[in-house]
Amino acid sequence: MDFSSFGLDKRLLEGIEAMRFEQATPVQEQVIPEILKERDVIACAQTGTGKTAAFLLPVIHKIITGERSEKTKALVIVPTRELAVQISQQMEGFGYFAPVSSQAIYGGGTGEVFSNEKRALTSGADMVVCTPGRMISHLNLGYVDFSDLDFLILDEADRMLDMGFHDDIMKIISFLPKKRQSLLFSATMPLKIRDLARKILRRPAEVNIGLSTPPEQIRQEAYVVFEDQKMPLVNMLVGDERMKSILIFSDTKVGVKQLSRNLKKKFLSVEEIHSDLLQAEREAVMNRFKSRQIRILVATDIISRGIDVEDIDMVINYDVPHDAEDYVHRIGRTARAGAHGKACTFINPEEQRKFASIERLLGKAVDKSKVPDELGEVPEYHPGADEEKWKRHRKFSGRKKQGGAPYKKKTSRPKTR
Repeated sequence: MDFSSFGLDKRLLEGIEAMRFEQATPVQEQVIPEILKERDVIACAQTGTGKTAAFLLPVIHKIITGERSEKTKALVIVPTRELAVQISQQMEGFGYFAPVSSQAIYGGGTGEVFSNEKRALTSGADMVVCTPGRMISHLNLGYVDFSDLDFLILDEADRMLDMGFHDDIMKIISFLPKKRQSLLFSATMPLKIRDLARKILRRPAEVNIGLSTPPEQIRQEAYVVFEDQKMPLVNMLVGDERMKSILIFSDTKVGVKQLSRNLKKKFLSVEEIHSDLLQAEREAVMNRFKSRQIRILVATDIISRGIDVEDIDMVINYDVPHDAEDYVHRIGRTARAGAHGKACTFINPEEQRKFASIERLLGKAVDKSKVPDELGEVPEYHPGADEEKWKRHRKFSGRKKQGGAPYKKKTSRPKTR
């Protein structure tokens, strides 16, 4: 479907053309007409489906064709600084030929940054994209005026609730006009999202775009290993010099720090991103990774969504992601813009059932690659097996035969004692 079919303002269509957007995605085809009809919307859509443009385009159209105001007309609430910056930049691109302004508001930064945000809130940037905590800081100082606000958008609402922002979101909403158009976007629709929707939406149109499967250009592989074999396996994989840009995910910031330390001992070019870093530090690391000053980046899921980094050759899941959505988001960092990429996931015995559930949702099995013989005996992939069995087997059999010779990989399930 061509964007001109939506009846958007010609100045906005110029911006769409300049951004090289050609055909609308399924979520755009379904969401844009509902917003233009002034309906509230609740949409289940993943990162990478085009959902940002799905709400930006109709909202920009309504702002530039409606009655002008010196006050903010649209508020977008997002979970992270990175997503706030990305949405604001996309807004500027679409609205390049139109009289529309935006401001990203997020934590961290200097006093000068805070002053610039205050100026935008008081002089009336048309669209404000914010993180909850930072907006609460401005609201508490008493100068924010949302009396003319027409649009409220919650993006990645499930993540915000997971991060504990429910009360902040409701406090922000208490400052907004009751007569407004509200749009809620979420990658998943658990009961807590439905409860939030009932509180803030009025007879919403519902749009459900299924789980976006990983691109075919991604070569997915999994290694079934014991936990203490993961680090040696990482060292082997990153030793492939053909992989010029590598992203490694770990579930915890403690794991990220340990991985980073171990890789640095190998004199590798590696840095880390996690929630202990200041926003400015995270941004600096990300910029160095994008510009290829860093070969290996180790990170938590803080960067798994909403970050557009091209030319990543390999993504490694050191830990199995908690669900299929997280898996798709993580490995989707490679094979961008039609390129090819590789995604490797390490599965210890305790993680096998979790990975099997990911495979069920993907609708196919992920290839299990052979673990190098020098790493010794490895578990087999039997997701239904008792995890305690593997622990007992390993405890009694040990990692090596007497005399130090490594076990060979077994071809049948081990007997337990």
